Amino acid sequence: MNTDKDFSSLKNEGVENVSSQERRDFLKMGLAITGIFAGGTLFSAVSTFSRAHASDFAKKYPYKPHYSMVMQQHQCIDCERCMEACVTTNSVPRRHGNYRTTILEKETPDAIGGKLEFIPVLCNQCNLPQCTRVCPTKATYKDKVTGIVLMDTKKCIGCLTCQLGCPYNARYFDETRHAVDKCNFCLDTRLAKGEKDTACAHACPADVRIFGDLSNQEERVFKIVHQIERPVWVLRPESGTRPNVFYTKG
Repeated sequence: MNTDKDFSSLKNEGVENVSSQERRDFLKMGLAITGIFAGGTLFSAVSTFSRAHASDFAKKYPYKPHYSMVMQQHQCIDCERCMEACVTTNSVPRRHGNYRTTILEKETPDAIGGKLEFIPVLCNQCNLPQCTRVCPTKATYKDKVTGIVLMDTKKCIGCLTCQLGCPYNARYFDETRHAVDKCNFCLDTRLAKGEKDTACAHACPADVRIFGDLSNQEERVFKIVHQIERPVWVLRPESGTRPNVFYTKG
């Protein structure tokens, strides 16, 4: 159970109920909620997609496939099978603080039916990643096809600037290779070999992690992100990185 990475107590991850009528009102304005309400403030909203505006849709999800992950946070049971599968599949060094994905704990003392909430986290594969902008050697970059943020460890000089630039604390220094490493949605270890999901999503027994192509309207990730009955939000939207990992609760 990992509590070391606390995201500053996850101050932006609380969710208040939003009525169906309120969602429909936003849709009338051409907006879909992708952020959260907190203290009456809407953190994030995006334009809705219309089949009549395919060019706008292509700009919104420019990669083919445009890989994304949805976390059904309420279903996480903290079994840590996702973490173990990630370590095994991607040869993550078993050292303190090294992870490509982990599960944070959020304690809510006054909550009914339990005090602990589990929040799975990993690299958010941002559309506008800060890490790639600050890297002095271009060791970290976005894949031109999928948009996945990758590491070229041969170019990495270990300056840790990308770690400082990441709002999600999603990188670690691999002492065996003397380079920073991170989640890449198992691009080389699974996707390139014909697998359809990541190791963590495949191992999850509770259907928490849903992986897929956000540019494909037939996939679950698209349908969940674009529905209006449940709030869908991202972590730290104020960073302006436009992450491709979304969260929801049933």
